[in-house]
Amino acid sequence: MTTIGFIGSGHIGSQLARLAVARGYDVVLSNSRGPETLQALVAELGEHARAATPAEAAAAGDLVVVTTPLAAEATLPVAQLAGKIVIDTNNYYPQRDGHIAELDDESTTVAERLQRVLPTSHVVKAFNHIGAADLTRQSLPAGAPDRRALIVAGDDADARARVAALIDEFGYDAVDIGGLAEGWRAQRDTPAYGPRLDVAGLRDALAAAKRYRDR
Repeated sequence: MTTIGFIGSGHIGSQLARLAVARGYDVVLSNSRGPETLQALVAELGEHARAATPAEAAAAGDLVVVTTPLAAEATLPVAQLAGKIVIDTNNYYPQRDGHIAELDDESTTVAERLQRVLPTSHVVKAFNHIGAADLTRQSLPAGAPDRRALIVAGDDADARARVAALIDEFGYDAVDIGGLAEGWRAQRDTPAYGPRLDVAGLRDALAAAKRYRDR
């Protein structure tokens, strides 16, 4: 039995937790407002779910999902996440996050920034270019026609492979795009961001992506 910890349990986090519990995982949920605010979600998910603090969720998780606004990265439990695979679902939205110069000029990416915050963790980018509601609605078994594809990016090949396997378990084909620096290809306002695409369609969309600075 693998436990998945969640730092952030909003739209994306709660949907990934639903997928995880349905496939036999234990989940430990957390948010910035306290475990007591997650009791309704825990009750819905059942005996394989519990609520905790972010540090406790990080410590408990064999895999940990970080799905928070970018400002919350400063509060992440770095010690408890050491050595672990950390799935980054985040995107940069200046209207929410404020302007961040290195993301505005694209000298780095959201996931690379998170890797700097968590230098001893294995950050993997995934689940950032699909709408929250679609995560449970579009999940299909392996081999199903028109199965949706999702990216996986990370600087550690073994971590990428583990998250790719999780993507497959959750009902999607994984497209490995290499290191974290390539994650920009599925960031907001790119062809891959949002639409339902199979493997071939996603690869075409990734290849067509243009940097904001080059538009």
